[in-house]
Amino acid sequence: MTPALPAAFAATLHALLGEDDWRTDDRALEAHAQDNSWRHTRPAGVAFPRDREQVVALVRACREHRIALVARGAGTGTTGAAVPIEGSIVLSFARMNRILAIQPGDRCAIVEPGVLNGDLQQALMPHGLFWPPDPSSAEICTIGGNLACNAGGPRAVKYGTSRDNVLGLVAVTGAGELITCGGPYTKDATGYDLTHLLVGSEGTLALIVEATLKLTPLPVTQAGLRVLYRDADAAAQAVSRLMAQPVVPTRLEFMDARSLELLRRNGAEVPEAGAMLLVEADGDHDTLPYLLQALAAAAEGDGLIALDVAMEGSARETLWAARKALSPALRSIAPGKINEDVVVPVSRIPALVAGVQALSAEFDLPIVTFGHAGNGNLHVNILYHPDDAGENARAHAALPRVFALTLALGGTLSGEHGIGLAKRDFMAQAFTPATLAAMRAIKAALDPEGILNPGKVLPPV
Repeated sequence: MTPALPAAFAATLHALLGEDDWRTDDRALEAHAQDNSWRHTRPAGVAFPRDREQVVALVRACREHRIALVARGAGTGTTGAAVPIEGSIVLSFARMNRILAIQPGDRCAIVEPGVLNGDLQQALMPHGLFWPPDPSSAEICTIGGNLACNAGGPRAVKYGTSRDNVLGLVAVTGAGELITCGGPYTKDATGYDLTHLLVGSEGTLALIVEATLKLTPLPVTQAGLRVLYRDADAAAQAVSRLMAQPVVPTRLEFMDARSLELLRRNGAEVPEAGAMLLVEADGDHDTLPYLLQALAAAAEGDGLIALDVAMEGSARETLWAARKALSPALRSIAPGKINEDVVVPVSRIPALVAGVQALSAEFDLPIVTFGHAGNGNLHVNILYHPDDAGENARAHAALPRVFALTLALGGTLSGEHGIGLAKRDFMAQAFTPATLAAMRAIKAALDPEGILNPGKVLPPV
């Protein structure tokens, strides 16, 4: 049974939001009880504020009554960052979904957190602009959620993640204070960089109620390479060569042999190979052939089986459709999936791939590896049958070994999914006690009562 909220608190929220925007019915509670991590806890209530003033009032009420507050976008995250805790309320930004301004002359857009990434991209197209972050859930995920977990996507290798594409924020701290940081300018050496501190903090420091986003001109044209290799090590070595030469690809995706087998099983026309790279460049009509030539030269080397060019159009779209279909198709191998987005220096990708293959053999489980190799950000997917006690135990025993391998290679726990609940307990392995203490001090300064998304990101003391 969901714990009851204090009567005075419930009355305050009902008066502030009304029946439509303050919900405690079973349907609303259940709809906001989990994210894409499949962790599940029903909140005690769901608030749907429509403006920043209501967010301020909500946070102040939660602080006064010591009620935990969990912010939520579309719930597409995979780490449990948007999952409530018992007795908490969820603050959904679904109704704060306005594009407030598009300023082509300043190459920026000002948006509320509930705007969908896909809707923003559509609105920007007539201006010849786009916002670079492109997670696989782009059509349905929110800008606020992208900023909360520092989402990236395949384009991040050239254009960066969400943190690299935000200029300013308006946010409400855990003390219920409205703060403004940054603005519609690209140079700023004024005070502490709170903008980039809040991006990636998963709603634990402050709630973003407005964002000024950095926009980029749409490329004139783009084209890609499909490169097949004898084995994963040869492909991983090619990634290092590609990222060591001057031409920065727009996208550089790696897929291992199991990924290719899965694509073929689901109808994609992908030849047999030990691994595949999808490499893409963008530019104008004069420079693109040169860029592709440079990338193709770097892709060549020991273990190369075939290199094909897919110019703009259906051939290129087919390549990327196959890549996007990969993650959802994993459950056709096994219903259980632990999907981690670890990062290593690009030069250590060969060692990461080899290490994961060794873990797959050691634990006798399929581990499928693919992802954004140009950033050293690979998605390691441990697949298992949850109802098989042996497989279940081996899968969860393999996970710490994946993280240990990543950290031993000089890497880090997440590139774009964030920490949430899924990786929280591994943070003590990734950071020194002094570093974690500094993070906790920042949390205490911005959220003195600890009401914002408690229990996420930082491990228990």
